[in-house]
Amino acid sequence: MTIKWVMVDPLVMNGEPFCYGSRLTVRNVLEMRAAGKAPLAMIAAHPELRRVGIAEAYRYAAEHHDRYAAFFDADGTLRGPGFTTRQAESLPESLRALRGIVVGDGATETTSA
Repeated sequence: MTIKWVMVDPLVMNGEPFCYGSRLTVRNVLEMRAAGKAPLAMIAAHPELRRVGIAEAYRYAAEHHDRYAAFFDADGTLRGPGFTTRQAESLPESLRALRGIVVGDGATETTSA
């Protein structure tokens, strides 16, 4: 079975794209990242989230840039901390390769807001 990590349903969350298995929208995930929360801190605060779900939310935002433009810096990357190289090892290659999902080796990682 393949899980669609970001879903859109007009009957759920007023049609806002949301993360599978949670009550968090893509916008909620982006707001946490922009506020300085790293992916592992998001998972600690919301254990229903999964690494791949967070990465898919980032991908969804990149694919719908106009809708989420406020969360992107001028160079086109998402604002705030992403996955470190080590944290991203468990992500599918297609997600690791996306610009802005993996942001470094972890030396400057922010773990909480």
